[in-house]
Amino acid sequence: MSKAPIVTSVEVNEIEFKINDMTTEPIIGMPIYEKGSSIRPKAHVLRINTDAGITGEYFGGNAVEYAAIPKLARLLIGKNALNRELFYNDAKQALRQEASMGRSQIDIALWDIAGKLLDVPVHQLLGTYRKELPCYASTYIADFDPEGLSSSEAMADFAEQCFELGYPAFKIHPWMGQPLNKQIEMVAAVGKRVAGKMDLMLDPVCTYETFGDAVKVGKVCDEWGYYWYEDPFRDSGVSAFAHKKLREIINTPILQTEHIRGLEQHVDFVLSGGTDFVRGDPDYDGGITGLMKLAHATEGLGLDLEVHVAGPDRRQTMAAMRNSNFYEMGLLHPKHPGMKPPIYQDGYVDNLNAIDEHGKVSVPEGPGLGVPLDWDYINAHTTDHAVYS
Repeated sequence: MSKAPIVTSVEVNEIEFKINDMTTEPIIGMPIYEKGSSIRPKAHVLRINTDAGITGEYFGGNAVEYAAIPKLARLLIGKNALNRELFYNDAKQALRQEASMGRSQIDIALWDIAGKLLDVPVHQLLGTYRKELPCYASTYIADFDPEGLSSSEAMADFAEQCFELGYPAFKIHPWMGQPLNKQIEMVAAVGKRVAGKMDLMLDPVCTYETFGDAVKVGKVCDEWGYYWYEDPFRDSGVSAFAHKKLREIINTPILQTEHIRGLEQHVDFVLSGGTDFVRGDPDYDGGITGLMKLAHATEGLGLDLEVHVAGPDRRQTMAAMRNSNFYEMGLLHPKHPGMKPPIYQDGYVDNLNAIDEHGKVSVPEGPGLGVPLDWDYINAHTTDHAVYS
């Protein structure tokens, strides 16, 4: 390797694409299945260019996170692209009053540069532990379309379908804002159908109104031996004290920390007794650098870190973790191919049929994040483009 690659510019492409048979859930704005409807979401692609002719790329993150990119680009231009730890800490200080949103996407692209520079996948830079990842099927939010996930029986049918495909685990995202008896019915129906054959998880996306509601549903999870219970009620998943109390009342392990940000808050939450499993997300928690800090801190406490949602960067990081159980394949639906645009080349997908016969996915072995982006698709769908130099 010759001289260090120096960052020359940062680019952001905003793209827009159409998803058929989807509408927007009215409470939290997440897409849900509705035959005949369509939505046009936006997404972002980040590029970090260097004087070595190597470009780091990342597809992911939301508009709030990308609002910080102009500010963060000033920390990068003219700097060594390999100084990821320095950038992590500088960005942490710069964004101390902005929830640290935005540094993650840059960090992931910097790891992509490092892998491309050395012609190795990121997992090799991190220290490879495994190359095959067991998956759980993570559903769309339950919907109201008669052909969709609109009933407890439909959700149980889908769990059986996923089991037959080879998935070793299944996670329910139930309806938003529906009566508690319907929520309980769904938890029990899926348990009755596949408990003992699959590990079951429940993620209500913070929909239950009260602590008492969360307890009632948690006791049904206990009855059917659910593997974990995630973000149950409307504290938005941030109260360590409340979840500590919930842990004292029910037996099902709790998974929390998706909605807090960064290393210190996660460690504080765990030490306060607020969770059993720890959730981490490279888009939320400081990129690959931040996520690996969480994995190692969690490992030091004897707990497991479960990585949020799917993508090449998630596969690369999980490949370097011992203390992580499942890759979150999703979001999945029996009648819909998925919400993600065809952004990747080389046949890479995260969808219902992406697993092998053992319910696993492999880790991409190309340089950097392992999978090239499809720039013909990106350019054809670009609605805005900015360059910071």
